[in-house]
Amino acid sequence: MLSWIGVHDNGPFRQAAHGRATSVLEKRRITHYILFAALYVLVGRTRKSAKCRKTQIETHLIENEWETLMTLTNDLVTERLRTVNDPELHRDIVSLNMVKEVVIDGGAVRVHVELTTPACPLKDQITADVQKAVMSLDGVEKVEVEFSAKVRGNSGAPDTLPGVKNVVAIGAGKGGVGKSTAAVLVALGLRRSGATVGILDGDVYGPSIPTMLGVEGQKPTVRGEKMVPVEAAGIKVMSIGFMVSRDQPLIWRGPMAHGVVKQFLEQVDWGELDYLIVDLPPGTGDVPLTLAQSIPGMTGAIVICTPQDVALIDARRAVMMYQQLNVPILGIIENMSYYICPSCGHRDEIFDHGGAKRAAGEMELPFLGAIPLNARIRQFADSGVPEKTFTDADARVIEAVEAVASAAAGQISVQNMKQVERPTLSIE
Repeated sequence: MLSWIGVHDNGPFRQAAHGRATSVLEKRRITHYILFAALYVLVGRTRKSAKCRKTQIETHLIENEWETLMTLTNDLVTERLRTVNDPELHRDIVSLNMVKEVVIDGGAVRVHVELTTPACPLKDQITADVQKAVMSLDGVEKVEVEFSAKVRGNSGAPDTLPGVKNVVAIGAGKGGVGKSTAAVLVALGLRRSGATVGILDGDVYGPSIPTMLGVEGQKPTVRGEKMVPVEAAGIKVMSIGFMVSRDQPLIWRGPMAHGVVKQFLEQVDWGELDYLIVDLPPGTGDVPLTLAQSIPGMTGAIVICTPQDVALIDARRAVMMYQQLNVPILGIIENMSYYICPSCGHRDEIFDHGGAKRAAGEMELPFLGAIPLNARIRQFADSGVPEKTFTDADARVIEAVEAVASAAAGQISVQNMKQVERPTLSIE
C-alpha cells in the first residue's frame, strides 16, 4: 500500500522528502499523497480502536454474565435446598414448604426452617444436611439454620373440635401396663416442646388423670353453653374424675360411657390445641371399641404395652381393633422396659426387654421408644407433679421419656402428610 502512494526508492513522496519535486503537478500529487496517507493511518487506527473496544465490551459482558451466574441468590440457595429431605417425611424441605426464609449477607447464609412439630427429634440431622447442601455452593463461607415450628393439622379433623389440630388416642390391650402414666408423659413432653396440648381422660372407669396432674378436687367452670377445662402444668384437662368423689365407683354400661366422652368432646371449650391426647380405657371390649368409634377424625392411636409375652398378646389385639376401625396406628411404646438402680446404675430387665420393638417390627409399625421402670416416675405421678420427671429424674430417664414424646410427635406429622397425599375420587 505504501508503494502505491509513492513511498519507494524513486517515488514522488520520497522525492518530495528530499526536495526534488520539479513541477507544480508533482507538488500537488505529493500533497494529495500525503493527505491520503494521513487519512489511511487515521482510518486504520479508528478501526483498530473500534475492534479493541468491541473486544473489551464482549469481555466485560462475559465477565458480568459469569459473575451473575456465580453470585449467590436466594433462588440458587433454595434450589440447592431441594436436595435436603425431611428424615421422617422423606420429601425435600422446599416442597414441604418448610423453608420460610433465606438471607444472604456476603458469604454468610441464614436459612429459616419451619418444622412440622416443635418436638421434632431430628433437628440436628436437618441442620447438618442443610449446612452441607448450602456450603457446597461457591462463595458460601458460613451457614446458620434457625428453626420455628407449626404443627400441621389432620385434614379429617371433626367440625365438633374446630380448634384442635390432632386427636390422638392412647390405648392398651390390658390394664396395668402404665397407659395413663404414658399418656401424661407424652402430653407433658409435647407441651414442653412448645406445643399447645389438652388431655381428655376417657378412662371413665378409672379416671386417674386428675390425681396424676395434681388437680384432683377441682371443678371445671362453665362459659356460655360449654365447660372450660381445668389447667395443669400448661395442659388443658377434662375428666369425669372432676365430677365424682374420689371413692365413688362408676358403674356404667357402654352407652353411658359413650355419652360422657361424646359430651367431653362436643361440649367442652378446648380452644386452640395442637394435640388433644385421649386416654382410653384398656382392653378391646365394647367400651374401648365404642369410645374409639365415638372420636371422629382421629389422627391415630398409640398402643402401650410392657415387654413380656403375655402383655404383647393383648397389645396385638388392641392394634388389630384400631386397624379394624380404620384408625391409623402411630406406634407402640414399651413401658417398664428396664430398671436402672439409682444407687449403682445397674440395669435390670425385670419384665424382659425389647418385646414391643420386636412386635412393632413384625406388624410393620413404628416403635416409639421405651420408658424405664423408675421410682421417680411413680413418685412424681403420685404427688401430682409428673412434670418433674423431665427435670429431676435420672438423666437416662429424662432422655428416654423425651425421646418417646418426640417420636410420637414425628409420627403424627408423618400421618398427617399421608392424609394430604392420599388420592381422592370425585364423581360428578
